[in-house]
Amino acid sequence: MSYFKKLALIGMVSIATLSTEVAYAGEAPVIGDNSNGQVLVDNTHGQTAGAADWVIDGAFSDYANSIANQGYQVKELRDQSGITADSLIETSILVIPEANIPFKSTEQQAILDYVKNGGSVIFISDHYNADRNYNRIDSSEIMNGYRRGAYDDITKNMTEAEKNSEAMQGVTNSDWLSENFGVRFRYNALNNVKATDIVQGEEGLGLGEGVQSVSMHAGSTLAVTNPKIAKGIAYLPDNLTEADKWGHAVDQGVYNGGGKEEGAYIAVSKVGKGKAAFIGDSSMVEDITPKYKREDNGSTKKTYDGFKEEDNGKLLNNLTTWLGKKEDYTTFEALGITLDQETTLLDSEIPENSKETQAEPWSQPKDGYEWFNSETFAPGSYGGPENAGGDDDNPGNNQGTATLEYPESVVSGETFKVTTTLNGYDINSTINDLKLGMYTEGGQQIGKISLDGQQASNYGYSQPTAVKTDGEGNAQVTFTVEVKEGVSGNANIRLKQGSTNVVTKPVTVQP
Repeated sequence: MSYFKKLALIGMVSIATLSTEVAYAGEAPVIGDNSNGQVLVDNTHGQTAGAADWVIDGAFSDYANSIANQGYQVKELRDQSGITADSLIETSILVIPEANIPFKSTEQQAILDYVKNGGSVIFISDHYNADRNYNRIDSSEIMNGYRRGAYDDITKNMTEAEKNSEAMQGVTNSDWLSENFGVRFRYNALNNVKATDIVQGEEGLGLGEGVQSVSMHAGSTLAVTNPKIAKGIAYLPDNLTEADKWGHAVDQGVYNGGGKEEGAYIAVSKVGKGKAAFIGDSSMVEDITPKYKREDNGSTKKTYDGFKEEDNGKLLNNLTTWLGKKEDYTTFEALGITLDQETTLLDSEIPENSKETQAEPWSQPKDGYEWFNSETFAPGSYGGPENAGGDDDNPGNNQGTATLEYPESVVSGETFKVTTTLNGYDINSTINDLKLGMYTEGGQQIGKISLDGQQASNYGYSQPTAVKTDGEGNAQVTFTVEVKEGVSGNANIRLKQGSTNVVTKPVTVQP
């Protein structure tokens, strides 16, 4: 039952309020209402391994909120059964952030069937050699369907424990992505470049509207292998050199000197009744609010504000719009637009001919860490043990559930209240360094925020405050927000604890 319906049934308040619940690592978070459908974001394939934090209440929260602002309910898939036909029944768009655990053949089939029957999926990959959990298989390999240099045996050089793990059962090599979606992620690694060749108008399916440039920070491109169903949308400059490759690239890094010969940075496919989109770098999607610790060593993650760079957020919004639109044509050839040229491949890009250019994994994990066994994960990581509780002198970090309640829409220049309810934290303990902010999708702070009854003088996050939980681990604090005069449209409200994002929620600002 939605929060709106629940309030109406029990008659708690007279105005609609927004609420979200974020669990530490158990119950999956949900953001937004369901007026346009449901977007499911995969978190069952190592999306929080290493420095990654690709979850909707962490470093993909700006992206998730932009989807929610388009009328979708954004959910996170945490079911250990992985991607199944049942998990996709209510799904309008499936988002697969940079996977670091391979798909089983059954999952590949479920995704393909879902798209052929009218569903949409977006694959967000990264550069080759982004092996975040040291399992020898990168996201580009996982999404393509085969491991480079190990086409005959995907478990090559793995330990018996790895081979026998549940994560590797039902996993086989194939040229899955190319055969079914007409694209293949290339194994190049390009760094700190901007894609300014954006296909516009009908030829670009409207995806280039309002987009002049998108950024890449250590990413890859895509080869179009079947132009009838696949099309490039954004391309890098055609004068790339050795200086443009990622510093840790294990081979030539730049394959064809940039431009269309290098392959599309962003591409789309039309498969049956459904659609697919592909991005060669997670950097353009992430933001600076990681939620979890690293699973291998427990250190704090550092992510970057890629969503706000260039026109990244705008292009991602355009992709959501296009993916959510049902269209009858089944190929770009049938649509009557100009088809791409098939990308010229290196011999080493043919799956059977691919070679391992450097022994994997690229570095050795901390003793005791096993990528397939969450019992070995560090405290504070996703799937790992929760941090130990504490007291006033040594506060714990057992993150329970955070709920924000405030009006569905607020008015420019006026004030409103945000009630923050915390449940399931350590009992009789202090939760320090809580602060609330309100900002536009472009990152502009638009709220003067203070504790209820006090006064704030600057736009930005409130002064840090501490609350003490009761005997059941619950607490509540209310903030007063004065909205900046002259702003309107979509915005976000975010609760942080220190530098950690606790919960982010969309709100509409009326002029």
